[in-house]
Amino acid sequence: MKAATFEYVRPTHIDEVVSELARAGTDARIIAGGQSLVPMMAMRLVRPELLVDINHVSELTGIGKNNDSVCVRAATRQADAGRSEIIARVVPMLAAAVPFIGHNQTRNRGTIGGSLAHGDPTAEVLLVAMALGVTLDLRSEKGERSVNIKDFAVAPMETVMEEDECLVAARFQPAPTDLRVTAVVEEVAPRAGDYAILSVSAEIGLDLGGFCRHLRLGVSGATPVPFRPHMVEIALADSLLADDEVDDAVHLIDPVLDPESDVQASAAYRRRVAPGLLGRAIRTARDRAVVSLV
Repeated sequence: MKAATFEYVRPTHIDEVVSELARAGTDARIIAGGQSLVPMMAMRLVRPELLVDINHVSELTGIGKNNDSVCVRAATRQADAGRSEIIARVVPMLAAAVPFIGHNQTRNRGTIGGSLAHGDPTAEVLLVAMALGVTLDLRSEKGERSVNIKDFAVAPMETVMEEDECLVAARFQPAPTDLRVTAVVEEVAPRAGDYAILSVSAEIGLDLGGFCRHLRLGVSGATPVPFRPHMVEIALADSLLADDEVDDAVHLIDPVLDPESDVQASAAYRRRVAPGLLGRAIRTARDRAVVSLV
């Protein structure tokens, strides 16, 4: 199939973007990488009357670091984030997640902000953002506002973004510099590049004695939106992350799991596998950090 007829504009400034969104209202969609929007338009699952192309808005691209956060602008390509020295050094969980996003062609066009705004509950970028407590900056003609990721994604493919808002940037808190930090992402998928059935992320910081002083975790595919299992982080805080401690702690997520069955896997499978997958990510990150301390 082909997309329905639409109007196309290519602004060069953020003020033009929000002006076009305000003018068109519910009939407008932003396009950057188009990895999700274009197929949906081709199947006529969505029929926007206006596409606002933000690829030529310089304010919406780039990665920068200040004392408080790492700012990833919304139209930054996923491949660029994966190659970024800043991301690799300061946001290692995002660096670990990028290779799991589709294929090379997907990452070359897909954007960090596009993945977050789309709200796909199996998306790796959303998983990492939830685990790290990312803050998102939104802008409309009415002004700017910031939203924590836990309040941003409210249901599968549903966020709190208003129809006249543009996602400007995602702000990540830097990993500690006084610890040995490693990050791991694990997925269960039918094949490489497919949508994940389940995915987990773990970022661990060990002190010189091997004790865990920093732990950020994420789980997706077992609840309507990805979640950060604080109960596991609390249980393992200041521990040596011994295998038995990890095995006990990861099952604290059992009561909050609420998966659905689909053609890929049953709810029972997701509920059974999620704790073990999370445990594997924690142990892998721990082992890598321990080796680096030697």
